[in-house]
Amino acid sequence: MADTTNTTHANRARAATENPVKRFFRATEIDTRLLGMIGAMLIIWIGFDLLSNGLFLTPRNLWNLSVQTASVAVMATGMVLVIVTRNIDLSVGSILGFVGMIMGVLQAEVLPQFLGFEHPAIWIVTLLCGIALGGAIGALHGSIIAFLNVPSFIVTLGGLLVWRGATWFVTSGRTVAPMDSTFRLMGGGTEGSIGATASWIVGAIACIAIVFAIINSRKQRQRFGFPQRPMWAEYFLVGVSCLIVLGAIAIVNSYAWPVAIARKYADANGIAWPDGGLFIAHGIAIPVLIAIGVGILMTFISTRLRFGRYVFAIGGNPEAAELAGIKTRWVTVRIFALMGMLCAVAAAISTARLNAATNAQGELDELYTIAAAVIGGTSLAGGMGTIAGAMLGALVMQSLQSGMVLLGIDSPLQRIVVGMVLVVAVWLDTVYRARAK
Repeated sequence: MADTTNTTHANRARAATENPVKRFFRATEIDTRLLGMIGAMLIIWIGFDLLSNGLFLTPRNLWNLSVQTASVAVMATGMVLVIVTRNIDLSVGSILGFVGMIMGVLQAEVLPQFLGFEHPAIWIVTLLCGIALGGAIGALHGSIIAFLNVPSFIVTLGGLLVWRGATWFVTSGRTVAPMDSTFRLMGGGTEGSIGATASWIVGAIACIAIVFAIINSRKQRQRFGFPQRPMWAEYFLVGVSCLIVLGAIAIVNSYAWPVAIARKYADANGIAWPDGGLFIAHGIAIPVLIAIGVGILMTFISTRLRFGRYVFAIGGNPEAAELAGIKTRWVTVRIFALMGMLCAVAAAISTARLNAATNAQGELDELYTIAAAVIGGTSLAGGMGTIAGAMLGALVMQSLQSGMVLLGIDSPLQRIVVGMVLVVAVWLDTVYRARAK
């Protein structure tokens, strides 16, 4: 009791001597690295908007940016677990391309022979087969790494070459199109979005979930005797989080269908065309919902399940984890199998968005995925990383690419910029870890 009292007095004395900014961050427990990344992203957005004469921060570009980010964000959530365990996966782009080609062939050429074109089950069978194939490829990589002791860099570098070559052999270099109409919904577009009303409902559910999460966190802290955040900090976190969610919903709902598509929809449904035109909001794109769902699931796996604790234990100290009874080899296999399944989900999004399976699909995605995870705070030294940070890192990477495309910057220079950003991110991680010691 005396120790607790002394600690409380010490904390109060320290808080009294801190400046207001430090007291604010201590009370709210906001991750300063994550906040810094958000600040950097806002600077990037404002800079590109000024250079593009206001084209970047338009609802249309921001909506497209969210759709383009989805596939890399999905893979980045798995890359976090891979890098946390001091491994690397250079094959994710090639796996995406290979699985995407298999899914394209299945729904365009194989399944219609048995089920007929546009059968309701085609997209389900295609997606399940793709996820199973991606998981099998990932498990193969993980088994070689774990049981044959081949470094992950070499195994996945070989996978990058093997699966890229296998993609070509599936159709001898031929592009496969078109995709099943229901499958295409996973790629976004006017039909692949949920509209204004459903988007506001999703936003309301998200706000309720935020409030519930804050309340539950406070109860858990009280239950185990952990320090509580001040009530003003709880209100602040709820308010800011809900404001961000509702602001994002307002932006996607302000992006209307193109006039030609809206007129076609009005004619098909007997809607009179008004003088000012018909405004139909896109709302949240389905691939964005998929990415958010994957992010929530991966956050739950990494923070709430025993498997997630094992992953971070292995990354922190592999020898100690093995001595503690953790089956490190099987955990490694499961991590890479999970990474393969996430590549399959990303392949479905990418193939649906293109409405075709191509040989170039997923090229250089391994660079963007690794960069997203590292920029998002995942340490290459292992043991540290967050799913939310990686998804935000994916948004930063896609923002850079989208902005450079708007400015008409050549593709080789875009790659130079991405490479420089990756090096700077690793350097900043090194500096951060050195100061944390």
